[in-house]
Amino acid sequence: MENERQVLVVFPHPDDEAFGVSGTIATHIENGTPVTYACLTLGEMGRNMGNPPFTTREGLPKIRKEELKNAASALGLQDLRMLGFRDKTIEFEDEEKLVDLITDLIEELNPSLVISFYPGYSVHPDHDATGAVVVKAVGRIPAGQRPKLNCVAFSNNCIDELGQPDIIHNISPVVEKKLSAIRAHRSQTEQLFQSMLDRYENQDPEALAWVNNERFWTYKF
Repeated sequence: MENERQVLVVFPHPDDEAFGVSGTIATHIENGTPVTYACLTLGEMGRNMGNPPFTTREGLPKIRKEELKNAASALGLQDLRMLGFRDKTIEFEDEEKLVDLITDLIEELNPSLVISFYPGYSVHPDHDATGAVVVKAVGRIPAGQRPKLNCVAFSNNCIDELGQPDIIHNISPVVEKKLSAIRAHRSQTEQLFQSMLDRYENQDPEALAWVNNERFWTYKF
């Protein structure tokens, strides 16, 4: 993994960072690289509220905010920005407003690497909309001054249409931090992903590969 000057991660939901990039975040932090995570929403429309329910729709944002703080702490992430947009509305926000927001973050932080979702290949409308505004913001920077943009993709057609990932990070040296970040998002992971975590603990090869490797496509402008 290259040494970076500063890393900026932009995702729409609490827990987006945990599954696909938390090992990469933890590695950069261990290498002494500052990392900022800009999370657009508090995931208040998350589907999982337990059976029987452990909270109400109104109470879920507070829970997810604390979970996000706990996940950041597990990774050693000190610069967490919660930007206050509403879950499941990113695709309906004023795109220029969001592009300007990301542009301001880039100008403030001067990152050498930006990480977000690959628009069109990230399943959820909020994911794709977030990736699209990040691409626009980075793309407006002159080529010689532009940070690298590494994108996460996991739609069924991403490999067929994008090819194999350009970058695969084996994050096994920091895997316990990654698992702690995943588990911190208890409201969303205890039921939805517990079987995968159990398989990991039992050394299932597919689960080991899923947890220990993080995959990125370099966005080519």
